[in-house]
Amino acid sequence: MSVAPHFQRIALVGFGLIGGSIARAAKLQGLAGEIVTTARSEKTRARVAELGIVDHVVATNVEAVKDADLVILCIPVGACGPVAQEIAAYLKPGAIISDVGSVKGAVVRDMAPHLPPGIHFVPAHPVAGTEHSGPDSGFPELFINRWCILTPPEGTDHAAVDRLRAFWAALGAKVEIMTPDHHDLVLAITSHLPHLIAYTIVGTADELAQVTESEVIKFSAGGFRDFTRIAASDPTMWRDVFLANKEAVLEMLGTFTEDLAKLTRAIRRGDGEALFDHFTRTRAIRRGIVEIGQDSAAPDFGRPHPSLTKQ
Repeated sequence: MSVAPHFQRIALVGFGLIGGSIARAAKLQGLAGEIVTTARSEKTRARVAELGIVDHVVATNVEAVKDADLVILCIPVGACGPVAQEIAAYLKPGAIISDVGSVKGAVVRDMAPHLPPGIHFVPAHPVAGTEHSGPDSGFPELFINRWCILTPPEGTDHAAVDRLRAFWAALGAKVEIMTPDHHDLVLAITSHLPHLIAYTIVGTADELAQVTESEVIKFSAGGFRDFTRIAASDPTMWRDVFLANKEAVLEMLGTFTEDLAKLTRAIRRGDGEALFDHFTRTRAIRRGIVEIGQDSAAPDFGRPHPSLTKQ
């Protein structure tokens, strides 16, 4: 006997890395009777249809959400408000509507006023991703052992929250619930500020007159490679993130600037003890991340040469 799907019809508005991974994982786990999606460009819709991951690819957002039990906006946070306004009158009574944006306060403020009574609004943020985008970038394992943070506004139906929690858990994620404002403060330091630093340092390297672009690429060490991976993320998405979460980002940026000034003084004064103490403290953070399974301790250097591994 087959297990009943979590939702009879899931609508994905937008089909990039996150939307494509949700579709693939939900299909694999049998979590939907049918999955329908749309995307902004005709070219993307054609590619999604060619991939055969979803049951229906439609041309408009209104058509996508019709009769859907779960609607997930997989689009930049700056577009969530206008799309909510566009689809509000066509949402099925009792449906759950969610998103995947990495800013929650602005999403709640932009979307909630447009949603009619009887619609359950449960914003979400799967803390998972790669630097890749587009319909071919998704994969079903993306959310396994990663966190998905739900930020339901006050008064949201508990049963709807539990249902969406179960959905994300079935995709492999660990689920946490926070207020939108607390989420934005946490992500400002763990995600948004690191991306801002990565964009800055890669841009600085690109502008150095004393170092050629070919040298930057050829001699990039592990740290710089990590920065380039982060800085290759979708520029539209991250533009919207920084504009939508500017208060929290500026607060964290101010703290970071103060700490950077302390390190600058330590280097200028030759204060090795201060540098050693700081590096020891930050090393412990890395070990904690590895210990809870959010990354691997395996390095990306020192790998054996292919010629040494041949049988």
